Amino acid sequence: MAIQGFLVASILISCFVATCYGVTFSSLQNTLVVTASPHSDQELKAGEDKITVTWSLNTTFPSGTDSTYKMVKVKLCYAPISQKDRGWRKTVDNLKKDKTCQHKIVAKPYTASNNTFTYTVQRDVPTATYFVRGYAVNAADEEVAFGQSTDSHKATNLFKIQAISGRHVSLDIASVCFSAFSIVSLFGFFYMEKRKAK
Repeated sequence: MAIQGFLVASILISCFVATCYGVTFSSLQNTLVVTASPHSDQELKAGEDKITVTWSLNTTFPSGTDSTYKMVKVKLCYAPISQKDRGWRKTVDNLKKDKTCQHKIVAKPYTASNNTFTYTVQRDVPTATYFVRGYAVNAADEEVAFGQSTDSHKATNLFKIQAISGRHVSLDIASVCFSAFSIVSLFGFFYMEKRKAK
């Protein structure tokens, strides 16, 4: 009886561990062809510029490869140069823990060809170097394939996005005025103290 209980517990634990681990990037096939409009090393401005993304099934794969694809999720992803020394952008093989692609561009029902979307770079996208990646997902919302606008080493067709700095000329002028006022006030109070002391 104890052996049966142990076997049942072992099977349940192994099933739980298998489902918790999730999908790994290394297990996905690169079956999608993804392109993005910015040319290599182009710099875009957050909140202003647009990216046109196209994706389709790679026709070199056999018919039926995409039979489980239900949706395509397209994301803006950090290039390795923008991940260096930044743990919050770290690439992890387990897609549930991966922080490479944090910015959603679009999620659409899957069709094999003629997919285009124009995305206005959001104002909260930080300054970095990026590429675009698309994930094909199945009915259970699990990633089953991918495609990206760069090569496997993530070294080509990269573009930059310049974030909004939040600084304006009026803010700079106000800070200079307040700094000057504080210095004048300091010398004024210092002079008055010296005068009272005499």
